[in-house]
Amino acid sequence: MIFIPSKSDYIRTEQGKDFAFSDTDRLQMLNKIAEKNPWMEVSDCELKLSHQPRTYDTLCSLRTDGLKLKLLLGSDKLTELQHGWLHIPEICREFGIAVMIRGRDPAEQMIDRDPFLSSLKQYFTIIHTPDIWQNVSSTAVRRAFSESRLDTVAEMIPDELNLEDYRRRA
Repeated sequence: MIFIPSKSDYIRTEQGKDFAFSDTDRLQMLNKIAEKNPWMEVSDCELKLSHQPRTYDTLCSLRTDGLKLKLLLGSDKLTELQHGWLHIPEICREFGIAVMIRGRDPAEQMIDRDPFLSSLKQYFTIIHTPDIWQNVSSTAVRRAFSESRLDTVAEMIPDELNLEDYRRRA
């Protein structure tokens, strides 16, 4: 599984998030976690560019490296695909999307009830997430950091990261 952090400036300005660690900090965090997780790879391919590429562009770039890819996203993002993302039909047809169930979302029903999503249903792979990961959310972690409530998300932070190191940087 390849983790590719987006530029922090993009997260704040384009996505309108109220908080994002620096590109360097986020890359360092991912690399630290990956050291003990052989199934995990980290790429800084988006951070090295002068602009923030779209997901489709990144997938196409990685495909040229001979990798077989799918986009992985949480079920909480399904409702954003039609209007919040670019090139979703192309991503679906060329790569496919793996959808991790979050918060016990009824992902299959969400897809069936939405005309846009149901037209792409054949390209979705539903992953039934273990209970321990049901409520893990970067949005919740970001909110807790911005509100200095790190104790509320300690269980969402991998053991490899020391919260105190990042509390000072938040």
